[in-house]
Order: sequence, then C-alpha cells, then structure tokens
Amino acid sequence: MPMAGLRSETDCRTDTIRFVLDGEVIELENVDPTRTVLQFLREDLRRTGTKEGCAEGDCGACTIVVAELNRERDDLTLRAINSCIQFLPTLDGKELITVESLNRPGNDLHPVQKAMVDCDGSQCGFCTPGFVMSLFALYKTNAEPTRIEIDDALAGNLCRCTGYRPIIAAARAMYAEQPDADDWLRQASGTAKKPEARLQQLKSICRDAGLAIEHKGRRFLAPASSDELAEALAKHADATLLAGGTDVGLWVTKQHRDLETVVYTGRVDALAKLEVDATHIDIGAAVTLTDAMAVIVTHYPELDELFKRFGSPPIRNAATLGGNIANGSPIGDSMPALMVAGTTLVLRSLQGTREVALNDFYIDYEVTDLKPGEFIERIRMPLPRQGTVLRSHKLSKRFDQDISAVCTAYYLELDGDSVTSFRMACGGLAATIKRATHCEAVIEGAVWSAETIALAAAALAKDFAPITDMRASAAYRLRGAQNLLRRFYLEISGELEQTVYAYGRQG
Repeated sequence: MPMAGLRSETDCRTDTIRFVLDGEVIELENVDPTRTVLQFLREDLRRTGTKEGCAEGDCGACTIVVAELNRERDDLTLRAINSCIQFLPTLDGKELITVESLNRPGNDLHPVQKAMVDCDGSQCGFCTPGFVMSLFALYKTNAEPTRIEIDDALAGNLCRCTGYRPIIAAARAMYAEQPDADDWLRQASGTAKKPEARLQQLKSICRDAGLAIEHKGRRFLAPASSDELAEALAKHADATLLAGGTDVGLWVTKQHRDLETVVYTGRVDALAKLEVDATHIDIGAAVTLTDAMAVIVTHYPELDELFKRFGSPPIRNAATLGGNIANGSPIGDSMPALMVAGTTLVLRSLQGTREVALNDFYIDYEVTDLKPGEFIERIRMPLPRQGTVLRSHKLSKRFDQDISAVCTAYYLELDGDSVTSFRMACGGLAATIKRATHCEAVIEGAVWSAETIALAAAALAKDFAPITDMRASAAYRLRGAQNLLRRFYLEISGELEQTVYAYGRQG
C-alpha cells in the first residue's frame, strides 16, 4: 500500500485508486472490487476503532465520514456513511476520516470525544466510535443543532445499552469545547491543513477519466459519462450496476455473492445533476437521497416526515434515488409518493433514451421495464400545482431507520367538497409498488366525506391481497392501509394537526 505525495492527473493509473487519509494520499493497486471499507480499515490498516456490528448498514458501529469535492470542485461536502457496505474503490478521489483521525497533536481529544467522556456517553464502548463519527459530522455541518436535529443525526446509531441520554448530552456539550479552528482534523504529520489546502489536495487526485480495476478476473468499472456507462453495460451484459451500495453491499456481506463485474454510477457527471425548471424537479439517478430529498421537500414540505424516516442519515448519504427506484423492491419508501405525483423516468442505453411513467415501470417482484443495457439516467418529478395535496404515510415496527410494513401516498385535488383528482399508491401490499385503482375510482369525482372514505377503504381489499411475513400479517397490512387512508382524510379535514413523527419529540 504505497503512500504517495501529490501527483498530476497524467501520473494517475486508471487501475489504481487514490484517496486521502490523515493528510496523506493513499494509493492502492490490485484492489478487490467488492472489498468493503470496513474490511480495509480493520484487516489491512489495523484501524480497529471502526467496529463491525451488523454488516448491513443498520447499527452504525462502523460509521465513518467521507469528504469529497462538489461538482464545481470549489467546496467540500462532509458526510457520515456506513463503511460495512461501502466498497473500497468508491473512495477514489475522496477523503476518508475515521475515529482515529480525530486525535489532535499531543493526543488531545477532539471536542466530540471529550464531550462523550465528560458526559459518560461511552457506556460499554462498542458503539461509541460510530456515535462519535456521526456527532463529528454534525459538529462540522451544524453549529447550533436543535434536539430534533441531534436525534435525526443519531438515528443511524444503535446503542445496545439503551443509554441515549448521556449521548444526547454530549451532543449538546461538544460545542462548548475549544473548537478545532478551521482545520478539520489532525494531519499525520501533526500539522494542520487549512480548507483551501485540503481542496487542492483532493483536486490533485481527482480524475476526469473513468476508473477500471481488475482483480483475479473480477472488474470494477467507474465510467465518467453516460455514453461510457451505456458502453460498459452493453459490453458486460451480466454486470452489477452499483450506485450507493446500500442494497448491493448486502449481496456481498450477507449473501456472500461473488460479483464478477461491477459498474459504478458515482463518477458519471450527468447522473449527479439536480435541477429545477419551470415544470419539474429533474434528478440525476446518482444523486444521493440526502440531496434529492432536500429539494423535493422544498417543493413538497408534507413529505418531510416520510423522508426523515427513510433509512438513516448514513444510509441516505450513500444511497441514491435512482438506485431505490431501480431495484424494484415492493417496500421502497420513495416510490409511492413519486408515483402519485406523476413522476417519469428517463432511461438510457446505446440505442438512445426513452421516457416512461413510474406507474408503468414495475412489472413483477424486482422486475422492471429496464431492457438489457439500459439504465435510469434521470427522474422527473412534476412540481406541485396550486391547490394540490401530496402526502405519504409509513407503518413500521420502529419510527426511525426501519423497513416499512406499509407505505402509502396520496395525491388530491379538490373543487370545494368535490374531488377532481385522486391517486393512491401503496408499498408493502403487493409484489410491486402499485396504484390502488379501485380505491381511486370510488373517490375521484365523489364528495370528499367520511362516507366516501369508508367506501374507498373497503375497495382497497379489491386492489391488494397482501402476504404475511416477519414484518406484518396480511390482515394487519390491509387494515393498516385502510386506516392510513382514514388518517389522510382526517388530516385534510383539519381534525388531526400533529404528524405521527412529531408526537413526543422535543424541539
């Protein structure tokens, strides 16, 4: 594992990954395409502060922070992610920050670490490094978080000791410690690098060309354009398309699959674009859920609760909206709301592009309308019209970071008491995310009333025949969907003012 100084782009081999760790450029050759960042840290570097708990991005013990250049390459973004399901080659061109990186010269504790010590937040200690890294990301990105923002930042970290109170206290106390000035971290040399120097260092390892790695006959390809991505998928028909890795990562860590060829979307500039025009929110398929949701909620504020309950911050920081749509899961929480909003998908291949309605995209369980060599390039979500309502509800065993038993979404237009347009979509009730057409037929054109809703709730039994599994029984799922529809009616009618997520949460 050679440690390299700064080198020009012309010196950079396409089969070598480079990233920054503690102020030094790490250069790796002969990298296993699906080796996780966690494995690299613990087994290769012996940085055992980062823990393995679940190996599926659920517990947060493996949390690290990654810094990278924005699209304009004039600023840095810093976010917490799960290292247990992140493949090592995806670090190329980025900065890796671990709990060991937080040490200051003279082995002084970082303000986050000192606050955890002073507030007795470590408890048994196993989950502590993950909490520290989530708090570090918060410390660097929010100077005055509210209690709700602290809760949200820690939603991806589970404490088996059930002692969250001292950790919350540490989150509040860490700002009282001496700030770490304008340098993010201690450098390996013990000298601080100001943000501009850090920018220049990342720019020096940032490549415009694609990345191609081969290890024992297995490949990791990271094209730099949509054309190159289309060519790679046409050439490698059996390739696994990798976006954020929050689903594909589990294929390796839990199902122990050997992925022969991985094609990564994270370097395709066109897929990272997020724009709003006069009629649509246009989201590149590789835009993270964190970034996509921020823009969607700006235009559809009623979806804020749904998106806060969608995975955890480390998951949302890595996962992409395009990946969530493309995997065809019947319990993807973004799709019901996108579907009733009238979202379309721009699909791309060597043959060109075509646009399909999300409503027509799902064919069967994990089967979509994507043809061989085709990928989602953009997601186009219509902007709301005056007087329209778009909302979504979720039922799960716990509020934060849990997979849905049922997820519903509704689109409503009223003219007085008459319904001029109504759409409802449900996840968790069928083999695919699906519109509730019988229910819609009852409501559309009818009077908006409790009687209409009662008839529509009964019609849901014609739309769905849910299954029983570990998350919920078939009867619970159907009754849950019916009751969520009734709740939507009560919310619109003004009889319920407080959202489910706000109940009992502190400001």
